[in-house]
Amino acid sequence: MDAVRPYGAAFAARFMLLLQYRAAALAGFATQCWWGGIKVMVYAAFFAAAPAAAGSLSLSQTITYIWLAQALLALVPWGGDPEIGQAVRSGAICYDRLRPLDTYGWWYARAAAWMTARALPRAALMLAFAGVLLPLAGLEAWSWRPPQSPAQAGLFAASAVLLVALSSAWVMLLNLAAVRFLDERGVNALTASVIIVFSGNLLPLPLFPDWMQGFLFVQPFAGMLDIPVRIYSGDLTGQRALAGLALQAGWTLTFVALGRLWMRRVMGRLQMQGG
Repeated sequence: MDAVRPYGAAFAARFMLLLQYRAAALAGFATQCWWGGIKVMVYAAFFAAAPAAAGSLSLSQTITYIWLAQALLALVPWGGDPEIGQAVRSGAICYDRLRPLDTYGWWYARAAAWMTARALPRAALMLAFAGVLLPLAGLEAWSWRPPQSPAQAGLFAASAVLLVALSSAWVMLLNLAAVRFLDERGVNALTASVIIVFSGNLLPLPLFPDWMQGFLFVQPFAGMLDIPVRIYSGDLTGQRALAGLALQAGWTLTFVALGRLWMRRVMGRLQMQGG
């Protein structure tokens, strides 16, 4: 326990610090709520015009998918940790190398805190709006529906934990790219466009053509949004849901192993700038 305590403290300290940015949480909620409402109306029109082209998702499942995806948006790793990028540019990265701790574990804990602290307030506000306020206003057909069973809710909770673990492992790879290339902006710009498509944020993955479904399910970015949301909405159940959890865990371990290997090489020839 003593070995784990510093990383838990790093997570808690950054988590509590970022929770103080209430204005940012409200602004993010307003933006995601507006964008979610637009997408709900678009998909309602799509299902009304071409219900046979909707794939495995019903309209209610798609609407829940949209609201939950907006709630979890901050957990999707669009880019690396901005503090690491700043530390690389300023030369302050040397302080992390001097800590008597595992640098990978230290950065990983802080990356997890950075994402979850931004996501939780927005998710709570989104649930209050789309899951409570819309049904009370008579718009239940366009609302965020609850899970169909306690077992489904439990599987979603496990998948959400794996989502944070997987996204944090991917953020670590982006952090190391920033250290390697001395700037994170180019890598972030390249990976963000891939993430937005293959995580299911731009378009729910079940709505892609049938011939792509096998690849879309097993690729790593599905575990960063699509798999948890489909488990919650009831599109993935039974063995398919367990396979989704296994894929999330497997990709997390793969990215952690790659990250640790790359960190040893990058830190062995670390260049620091600034002063």
